[in-house]
This record gives sequence, C-alpha cells and structure tokens, in this order.
Amino acid sequence: MIEFLALSPVFDTGFKLYRMIEVIKEIEKIRHLVEKKRAEGAKIGLVPTMGAIHEGHVSLIKLACEMTDYVVVSVFVNPTQFGPGEDFKKYPRNPEKDMRTIDSAGAHCIFSPEISEMYPGEYSTYITVEELTKGLCGRSRPEHFRGVTTVVTKLFNIVDPHIAVFGQKDAQQLAVIRKMVDDLNMTVKIVTGSIVRAQDGLALSSRNMYLSGEERKQATVLYRSLCMASEMAASGVTEPEEILGKVREVITGQDAAKIDYIEIVDKDRMTPVTKISDSSLLAVAVWFGKTRLIDNIILNGKNG
Repeated sequence: MIEFLALSPVFDTGFKLYRMIEVIKEIEKIRHLVEKKRAEGAKIGLVPTMGAIHEGHVSLIKLACEMTDYVVVSVFVNPTQFGPGEDFKKYPRNPEKDMRTIDSAGAHCIFSPEISEMYPGEYSTYITVEELTKGLCGRSRPEHFRGVTTVVTKLFNIVDPHIAVFGQKDAQQLAVIRKMVDDLNMTVKIVTGSIVRAQDGLALSSRNMYLSGEERKQATVLYRSLCMASEMAASGVTEPEEILGKVREVITGQDAAKIDYIEIVDKDRMTPVTKISDSSLLAVAVWFGKTRLIDNIILNGKNG
C-alpha cells in the first residue's frame, strides 16, 4: 500500500506548491522504490524512528538530507525492544502529525510497516551483540538491544541505505549498532547526530510527554549534572569516582529522581574507565516518577 499526503508548502511565489510524501507499508514496495532510486544514481539515507517525531528526529532527518539524495524515514514501534511491563502499548503514537513533521523536515518517503509485516508468522531469528550490551541500559533492560539490533538489521536489509543516521542521546545504542555493522561487514555508513535539547537543557525524547509538570522541572537536573561533570573534567579532575560522587549528589537532591545508573565508560567499548580521557562518556539513566530518561556527555569539553 502506498499512501500520499498533501502537506506543507515548499515555497510560496504567489501560489503554493505542495509536496506529496509517500507512505509505504509493504517491504517489497519500499525495496522496489529504493532500487529504482539507486538505479537513477541517488544516494539513499535512512533515519530509523519509532515515531512520536520531535525536533531531535527532525535534526537527524535534515542531516540525512544534507548527505544524501533520497531519505527514507522508518516509523515503527518495535515490539521486540520492549521488555515485560514496559511501555509498548502506551508508547506515544501520532501518525498524522509524524507525517507532517517528517515531510516538512525534507524527507522523501516514510516506511511504516505493520508488526505482521516485520515479524510474520512464527518469527524466530534475532541479532545479538555481546559484551557492549551487558552494562548500562542492557543491565536493566536485558532484551532491549537484541530487539534494536534485529529491527535495525532488517531495516538495513530492506532499505539498503548508503548511510543511516542515529542520535548521540542513545549513546550505547549507537556503539552497539556501529559494532554490529563492523562485525557483520555491512556496507552502510553510520552517521551520528548531536543531542537536541530544550531551552532548559533537557534532552528531547518521545517519553518526555509522560512527565508531570513537577517531574519535567526536576528532570532538568540531568543536564545540569552533566555540565558540572564536564566542567570538572575540563578543570583537570581525572578520577571517575570524584565526578560520579558529585553527579549522584546533585541528582539525588531532586525528590522525584530515582537513579538507575550513573557511570563513566569508554564511549566505544561501554566499559568503566579508571581515568578520565577524551574517550570517556558519562551516561545516566534516571527515573522521574514512572518515566525513565537517559542522557550523556563526552567528558572532553567539546560537547554541543
């Protein structure tokens, strides 16, 4: 099935010219479309998303548009990366708004399959990246990354992009996908988009809408603590525990905050470091009420 949506005007010179964005739900149809574009010489970009599109996603789409000729945005709430009791059923879904936002960001096509299209029948094949997935989010969400790597591999096989763009906010996911691509000799180039933040510093996330007003206010402590850590590293502090202790102190000062983890790891290996260096990543996961938020910063004073 191919749907077309008349959306926002591209430009206005006395009359309005409207773009038409393609929304494709079938694997074979998106493959046929992308193969046709490739045959015409187009460089293909892919931005995988689970929808609930916000300005962070928009920045990734725009980056893909700058680097390629034809950009596919996947919108698929992937059930295999949600564990028991997690928010799969209530995960925010607003397809019409997503379509309009994706179109206005400059993408050319949306791939929005049904679950039965991606996981037909008695589906039983999964991709697992070991070691990198054991700590941080993998510790509290043990099945999460298996679901991520499986669906991303499927998307790479379906769309066959030249590049795929992922956000730095999901730093462990980014490292896992890079490792998977390298280990499996995939030809796609992985491109990283910077973290996009609200004016008060909170990293944009689809789950931010779960927060109450007070929880939203308290959640800004995450960025404040990351900035403090970056300043400590820039001033010459090299002991991870000194920085971690200060970060814990600041975050636990908020009564709505419940820490899942606060760790300093190597940004590529995701293993704990003994001394701070330019490859050190401070990663945090904190619950505010029933909402789990993640954030990170590279401790080299060069973060955007």
